[in-house]
Amino acid sequence: MPWSFRRKARCWDVSLVGCAAVVGVAALTLANPASLKAQAAPGEAPDTNGDPASLVDPAAAFAGGDPGPSPWTFPVDPEMAPRPEVQAVRTHEPIVIDGRMDEEAWASAIPVGHFVQGVPDLGMPASQPTVVRILYDDTHLYLGVVNYDSEMGRLMIAGLEHDFSPGAGDLFAVSIDPFLDRRNSFLFFVNPGGAIRDEQTFNDSRNVSVAWEGPIRAQVAHTDSAWVVEMAIPFSTLRFDPNRPIQDWGINFLRRVRRSNESSYWSPLSRREVIHRMSRAGTMTGLEGIRSGRNLTVKPFALAADSRGRAVPDDAAGSRADAGVDLKYGITPGITMDLTYRTDFAQAELDQEQVNLTRFSLFFPERREFFIENAGVFQFGDQNERNYRMGASLRDFTLFHSRRIGLTSGGEPIPILGGGRVTGRAGDFEVGVLNMQTEAYGDLPAENFSVARVKRNVMGNSDIGVLVVNRQGTGRLGEGSYNRSWGADANLRLLGNLVITSYLAGTAGSEPGSSGVAWRAGAAWRDRFWNTSAFVRRVDEDFDPGVGFVRRRNALHRYATVGIHHQPEGSWLQELAPYVEVDHISNLAGVLETRIVSGGVDLSVRSGESFSLTVNDRFERLANPFAIASGVVIQPGEYGFRDASVSVQSSSSRNLNGRVQVGHGEFWSGTRTSFSTRASWRPRYDLLTEVSMERNQIELPEGDFRADVARGALRYAWSTRLSGSAFLQYNRQTEQWISNARLNFRHAPMSDVFLIFTDRRRTGMDGPQERSVALKVTRLVAF
Repeated sequence: MPWSFRRKARCWDVSLVGCAAVVGVAALTLANPASLKAQAAPGEAPDTNGDPASLVDPAAAFAGGDPGPSPWTFPVDPEMAPRPEVQAVRTHEPIVIDGRMDEEAWASAIPVGHFVQGVPDLGMPASQPTVVRILYDDTHLYLGVVNYDSEMGRLMIAGLEHDFSPGAGDLFAVSIDPFLDRRNSFLFFVNPGGAIRDEQTFNDSRNVSVAWEGPIRAQVAHTDSAWVVEMAIPFSTLRFDPNRPIQDWGINFLRRVRRSNESSYWSPLSRREVIHRMSRAGTMTGLEGIRSGRNLTVKPFALAADSRGRAVPDDAAGSRADAGVDLKYGITPGITMDLTYRTDFAQAELDQEQVNLTRFSLFFPERREFFIENAGVFQFGDQNERNYRMGASLRDFTLFHSRRIGLTSGGEPIPILGGGRVTGRAGDFEVGVLNMQTEAYGDLPAENFSVARVKRNVMGNSDIGVLVVNRQGTGRLGEGSYNRSWGADANLRLLGNLVITSYLAGTAGSEPGSSGVAWRAGAAWRDRFWNTSAFVRRVDEDFDPGVGFVRRRNALHRYATVGIHHQPEGSWLQELAPYVEVDHISNLAGVLETRIVSGGVDLSVRSGESFSLTVNDRFERLANPFAIASGVVIQPGEYGFRDASVSVQSSSSRNLNGRVQVGHGEFWSGTRTSFSTRASWRPRYDLLTEVSMERNQIELPEGDFRADVARGALRYAWSTRLSGSAFLQYNRQTEQWISNARLNFRHAPMSDVFLIFTDRRRTGMDGPQERSVALKVTRLVAF
């Protein structure tokens, strides 16, 4: 058997259309004409290497070897199946990454295959064979993959841009756990168009850093019967212990065939699990004499920008030029230091507009790359567990929310002088230290932010830890001001399916009313059939994390839910999941403020469509009035109201797909009718259009109004190195239009040229609130 088992600038007056036109002209100027391919018909895969006649036949690439007979007895039970093992083979022959696999060394590599479906037919053989071979030398790990397909003309490509959407097309992926701790991984996706997506994952699938990037090389070639991937992963991209003479790493492979909604794995996984569930990965053995390199990269940037408009502060208006640098150094095999000077996030995506019909603040996620990378290390609060219905999330409480650094409450950027971060693993400990210094901005003082996090791995995939946060005013304006937070948490996985989550946190500050405590105790159980959880959480009225987010204070929150997942075999019905959940929230004096009893059912079918129905019974007690809209105020009192909603989601295996949701019911002292829709259309592999809209018609005795948000986006990729996008959104509540156009040219690995246009304006006002243009150039240098 070939593989075995192991048990264990000044800105011009341009509209969105004008911005899009500029993007197109600039792109055609920057593009290398030799790299532009002839356009493929809708649904047809591009010729990624330009000369299909020169592509090697996959059978010839594997002459003299195949994966052999299947080691599985079908259907396979992923939870009981042993974990497979494969040996990597050293090569002394240079491997040219061109997608052809014509080097003799590939014939000596051990072929593995016989992937097992996770969906739709759990435990059955993959419908399309995949064969993987692994080679290595002193500095690189090489993968050669033949993705056989009986209908090559029906391949679906989810774009050519870096970090393409992995759920929208065919792909091959590999997850690698170099420390063999069965918790953390580096993850690389490649689609049939040759685009790459890279991620870093933590805590056995709980946290994912999509902003992480690793400089790898991959090329794809097509034949009549397969699409072939050659991939070279530098050992310097990964973190491992070089003191071990022989390396054994965790590894798994994923093959996705989008047209049939099929995901299959080398090491079998259940329907609710994903490729970075490293506790169920296989093992790669036999790596000897490999080197990690110096693990030092320097990434300088240069920026030219111009901003105008009545909403732009005086000290930020006009033209400016800036430069800065980011440095990354591997202090040890498991710990990395990142330093940044004069950090700028001109290329970061804009916040998406949201409708707010509650009396609480909205949560906006972090979108700046420096803070997203390794963010899982610092997470503390109401963390979710994948596939569990947990009742609360980091949108309710997080002790450290990096958006409080370098951004005002309205999302305006505050200049960041610089800072540093050290993250990684040392034995059974996961550590993270962050320090950032901002400059004074208007009436806001300069501030220093410090965060320290330590977690200890216990009982395999469980952890306990502490987090300390300090926000300190500096300079004349900030003298004497501070806010400090601390917390201890435990996230335990027991008996395979039981999850226990708890924390205790406190705050103190120089401002009166900033000292308080918050805590939580909860448990959840999820197996193939049951999905249930419960928790109790309390937040003091004066609990104020100065670098965190709390949606609701002065609250004692009790929550419980129970649901089932019926998954019939061999049926058109993929899953039927009814559930009921209850939220009971009182203030700390024991007075009930909110009660929500919800029931619903989620249904998914084999072809990829899904349906959901939700019914809510709510009670709200208001002690104080709140403005729900301009001129409309909800008065204090007791309110009881019921509502229902239904949604339908089409299959993402179609080039045109989307989701529609309709809701209606009582709402405070009146009624609310809501309608939302989202649709995406990919007429070609290199072009994607997206539209979404949310409409709320509110009828109240206090006054009728509408709360609407609409968005539209156009994305086009000329190649895997050059892409552009245009984005427009409108928020009726704020009467604001926002348009944004962006061009991204990746001129070298992890090195980019960004050209960004942004325009914000209010309905009924002449001229923009903000109009800006920025050009940013980065270059990664590795040592």
